Amino acid sequence: MSVQTVQEKHPSALEPGVLTMNVLLSFFGAIIGLQIITSLGVTPSTAIIGVLISLIVSRIPIGAFMKFKDMHRQNLVQTAISSATFGAANSLLLPIAIPYLLGHAELVWPMLMGAVLGMSIDMCMLYWLFDSKAFPGKAAWPAGIAAAEAIKAGNKGGKQAMLLMWGIGAGIVGSFFKIPMSALGITMIANMWAMLMFAIGLLLRGYSKMFFGIDLNALYMPHGFMIGAGLVAAFQILMVFLEKKGKKAVEDDVEPYQYTRSDNAVEHSIIRGFVLYILSAILLSFVAGLYTGMSLPYLCLWILYAAVACILAEFIIGLSAMHSGWFPAFATSLIFLIIGILLGFPPVALAILVGFISSGGPAFADGGFDFRTGWILRGFGKDPAFEMEGRREQFISAFVGFGVSAITVALTHDMYFSQSLFPPVANVFVATINAGIDPGIVKNLLLWAIPGALLQFFGGSARQMGIMMATGLLIVSPIAGLTVVAGLLVRLIIIKTKGEEAMIPVTVMAAGCIAGDALYGFFNSLVRVSLKK
Repeated sequence: MSVQTVQEKHPSALEPGVLTMNVLLSFFGAIIGLQIITSLGVTPSTAIIGVLISLIVSRIPIGAFMKFKDMHRQNLVQTAISSATFGAANSLLLPIAIPYLLGHAELVWPMLMGAVLGMSIDMCMLYWLFDSKAFPGKAAWPAGIAAAEAIKAGNKGGKQAMLLMWGIGAGIVGSFFKIPMSALGITMIANMWAMLMFAIGLLLRGYSKMFFGIDLNALYMPHGFMIGAGLVAAFQILMVFLEKKGKKAVEDDVEPYQYTRSDNAVEHSIIRGFVLYILSAILLSFVAGLYTGMSLPYLCLWILYAAVACILAEFIIGLSAMHSGWFPAFATSLIFLIIGILLGFPPVALAILVGFISSGGPAFADGGFDFRTGWILRGFGKDPAFEMEGRREQFISAFVGFGVSAITVALTHDMYFSQSLFPPVANVFVATINAGIDPGIVKNLLLWAIPGALLQFFGGSARQMGIMMATGLLIVSPIAGLTVVAGLLVRLIIIKTKGEEAMIPVTVMAAGCIAGDALYGFFNSLVRVSLKK
């Protein structure tokens, strides 16, 4: 795939024109995120919307607007609006709704502060970890590919643009008929073993009750499976950086690649992130007054557990997003909430805990998609200095989006809560806290953690088979499982009959399918919200 010739200096996220565009679109994205998560319980991807708006603006024959013909400026715009949308809805409004629904409205502002910290630390860790052995820039990050292809096609036109448009059309039409076209597109891009495990998980969850009379969710199989796979995945990530320099990973022997983040830098980043989480958890516990309801040893345990859970959650969510484009943020937070209940933390401490954990994962996953877009546009990491310069500007754009989302949520959350408009997931968290945990659940969690851990261990860190199967088990969408299986069969047939090179145009169309699905979901959500009103 061709990319624009690398320029000497990357556009700045703080250019007046770019900054103005980012602030305006971030506010637009934040409001969209808040409206849709409180009405429908989901958060739409607005990255493609940012791309389209910047492409339209670049056609206006005025100097300031024509600067947006530069695809790197377009990338900064899509980064900001996407960050604002997920930041406002998933990372901020959801956490502050939890203590409010639990009957502790006085904790909304402390929780908002904690959520801003959690969201910010997660984005920093993604910035420090992206394009390392743990989270390579060359990994799938499917939504990032879709945005990159849309930007390239919009600027260059030609055959690639036509392929992308065909893909977008197919994505829209398929989505209209309830076919998860993003799943089909992702299957053409992502690791095949990872997607196979994802499909198996989806199909087991979708059809186990119909064919075998077994409700896997009631047995807590998905949760236990993810606990086991997640713990092993975290161990595998750490082991990558503890390897001796002479022991190269198999992938590196086959396909040499110079990562922009060294192993030493990543080790320091994980330590730095852990320290930041510890400090934030200490601050949050005092601002929220948790010290009044727990003994000092228990408070220390809560702080340590909160920091560890945040890092494990971001690894699980990040790995799922990197390989499949789907990230089970809600389910992952629920897992750590259940463990928190088992540890005996009081209800208020649990509400603050799950809000803090929930604030980070979506920021990590969405940031990975955005950085992948930039990585492609900047030449696939071939110019490390330019890659790092551009990534830094994207990082700044993301924080512009976060800043706008924080202000928007601070100013508007009362309006939503006064009308009993809450993210539905917040009600699930509160119901779980109030219900407590049956001792039988512990047995099921431990039982199913074993196969999850074994599959993740034997599948290896490159395939993430345990994480991907657990992700599928946590999602109720059997049609997506069937779609992934169909996509894998088509992909195998193409490779066997025409070779790997035949997948290049298919990949462009696949990116279009993902973009078309996102566009349909975005506008369909707006229509449904309007009809509700």
